[in-house]
Amino acid sequence: MRELSLNVLDIAQNSVAANAALCEIEVIESTRNKELFIGIYDNGKGMTEEQVKSVKDPFFTTRTTRKVGMGIPLFKMAAEMTGGSFDIESEVGVGTKVKAIFKTDHLDFTPLGDMCSSIVLLITMNTHMDFLYRYKIDEKEFTLDTRQLKEILGDVPLNEPSIANWIKDYINQNTKQLTEV
Repeated sequence: MRELSLNVLDIAQNSVAANAALCEIEVIESTRNKELFIGIYDNGKGMTEEQVKSVKDPFFTTRTTRKVGMGIPLFKMAAEMTGGSFDIESEVGVGTKVKAIFKTDHLDFTPLGDMCSSIVLLITMNTHMDFLYRYKIDEKEFTLDTRQLKEILGDVPLNEPSIANWIKDYINQNTKQLTEV
């Protein structure tokens, strides 16, 4: 994939398919260490040890719409090609944690891309579940938690156009503040 944000979108869709109530996505960049950490965690149905081993294989998928599953293998490959690392942990009935570290100064580093669009899409297309998005660069960070938004908004759905636009603006403004020197 051309952007890591698309990998995140694909992997978070696995959380949706696993009937998770909560999906946490964290992006942590260390400019000093020239590393980017991405974690995607859910409290969905989880996987057995055998499924965890198989999910790294592009020719394994639980989806019925296609015969291959490229999300996890491509994410793993993207991290390892930079000299980084990949880990996946899962427990049946508890959930799954996917973690990757990318070396940002490596020639093969894939840009993070448009995380804002990926997060907004996840939130607005899956209003039945909650998302916690945390983005940190060195000591600066921000968090968006749909549980807090739902508490404030009451019955107003997060996919209502004005709310979706506010979420998009909130993420864009906070991302801009993080990336300003």
